[in-house]
Amino acid sequence: MSPAASPGRAKEPITPKATDRPAPSAAPAETDSARRVTAFLRSLLLRRTGVLVKLAAWSAAESAQTFLGGYCVARALDDGFLRGAPSAGLLWLAGAAVAILLGAPVVRGVFAQLPHLTEPLRDQLVQGSVVRALRTATATATGGGGSGGGGTDATAVSRLTSQTEIARDSFAGLVLATRSFVFVAVGALVGLLSLAPQFLLVVLPPLVLGLALFTASLRPMARAQHRYLDADEAVGRRAGITRTALRDTVACGAQEATGAQNRRAVEEAAAAQRALARWASVRTFSVATAGQLPVLLLLATAPWLLRQGVTAGAVVGALTYVLQSLLPALHTLMTVLGAAGARLFVVLDRLTQPLPPVPAPSPAPDPAAGPPGPRRAGRTGRAATALELRHVRAAYGPGARPVLDALELTVELGEHIAVVGPSGIGKSTLLQVAAGMLTPDRGDVRLFGRDVAACPPSELPALRVLIPQEAYVFTGTLRDNLRYLRPDADRAAVDRTVDALALAPLVDRVGGLDRTLTPDALSLGERQRIALGRAHLAPAPLLLLDEATCHLDPVAEATAERALSARPGTLVVVAHRLSSALRADRILVLDGTLARYGTHDELLARSALYRDLVGHWSRVRA
Repeated sequence: MSPAASPGRAKEPITPKATDRPAPSAAPAETDSARRVTAFLRSLLLRRTGVLVKLAAWSAAESAQTFLGGYCVARALDDGFLRGAPSAGLLWLAGAAVAILLGAPVVRGVFAQLPHLTEPLRDQLVQGSVVRALRTATATATGGGGSGGGGTDATAVSRLTSQTEIARDSFAGLVLATRSFVFVAVGALVGLLSLAPQFLLVVLPPLVLGLALFTASLRPMARAQHRYLDADEAVGRRAGITRTALRDTVACGAQEATGAQNRRAVEEAAAAQRALARWASVRTFSVATAGQLPVLLLLATAPWLLRQGVTAGAVVGALTYVLQSLLPALHTLMTVLGAAGARLFVVLDRLTQPLPPVPAPSPAPDPAAGPPGPRRAGRTGRAATALELRHVRAAYGPGARPVLDALELTVELGEHIAVVGPSGIGKSTLLQVAAGMLTPDRGDVRLFGRDVAACPPSELPALRVLIPQEAYVFTGTLRDNLRYLRPDADRAAVDRTVDALALAPLVDRVGGLDRTLTPDALSLGERQRIALGRAHLAPAPLLLLDEATCHLDPVAEATAERALSARPGTLVVVAHRLSSALRADRILVLDGTLARYGTHDELLARSALYRDLVGHWSRVRA
């Protein structure tokens, strides 16, 4: 019935801006994450040693192909074209071509083995995500799960879809790139050594330097990726909160504060993206050092190599190894490790977090205890109160004039209270604060002795129901609409609600309780009567009506209010007719500066605003 979120609830802290350098306390957490992710991958790979052996066998063939590529080019020059024997040169080049053509079945064999590694990874992650979501939901239902006091797992869908797919695709890319670089590098280095040992002196130093620089950047890259994912999820959360609470945000004038929070989330995401771009430039520099610098050094040291007795064909063969084998494999490895590797680490870090414990089973409810209700009186014998507001102050936006200021209110169990005041004075704000949907800037709010700020959101529906002016009716049977807040209500309970609120004409008009409703075919008054029926049937002991009878005629309004006041519990109504206020036990008058609280006769004597409202109501009635 009430919106799932409101501007007050939306004031959750945005993820604070992080720097590229983690706080000192982050080191142990990073170490634990690295160990957990490494252990997870090691366990996965050790259970599939047969697949790894087959993958290595196909990759060894790729090493031979790499070796033949550069070696045949060198021999084609030295033993063929440079000696005036083109037929021999062409024969060696034909051998290189055959080696290239044989690469097709090698690639096919590698990709045939890859799913035997990636799909078990995905299945294991999906299973863990489902178990996590179920345990979190179970803990939420029992009021004991979640760091936020029972909040649901908002990232369960993301884990089951995008994050598991990211992990699978990133892992596949990482396996392919790492395997290719290792075996290509082995083939190329063996080929360089076979052509002339001097080539290793030229190629190895920049290759090792670039790899070392790239390896050193992996951890900061992972932190930057982690920061970006956090910021991206924060933007998603802010978008969801804003969409859900859009009507309340506009109605309460909280657009500026909500917009500022959304801008901070977007700015943090942009800063995280810029940090990723900076580390991407480090990756580019590493690729240039390890892959392109050896080419320049080979060209620069060619005269020295020739003086050392290295042949011209060997120099060309060495360039072939570097340009056609080492450089592409190295570029692919660094690209995959820098992007997919960082994503894989971050996603696995999240998906392999320890599962929440299995919640202890709740004690079986006592059938004689009835629906959830307020706490009993303490040892002092003092009656417990349904609603308490102490020094409550609420304003929309910094520096804005408070809508409620130092408000004091105590509503006893079983009371019927009416709230009156001019339009825009804060009546709806009061009910949202009482329902725990809007967090006041200052003061305490207690429901049946429980601090609303410390009460998990999952437990609030059992304590109060807020019926807004715009009643929500969904496409379904009238019975299901009435049981919306109490799905387990039996037929007799629904029939009692229909009788108490005189809903029989509505039931007959729509064709019975089990006939599917078309919401657009209902009038505003009929929708409100259905919503009031839900409130009457709901187990919550506190009902808050925010002008929920404004579209009803006086007779229907009186019938609904008498029925709701007669049910066990407490009723607080924002009244828009004098008759509604007169039916209440006490009346709260909001005038923007001072709230008055008392019976009708007491307020006539003490509140000038109330006398004006009564006079206005009387003139309208006349």
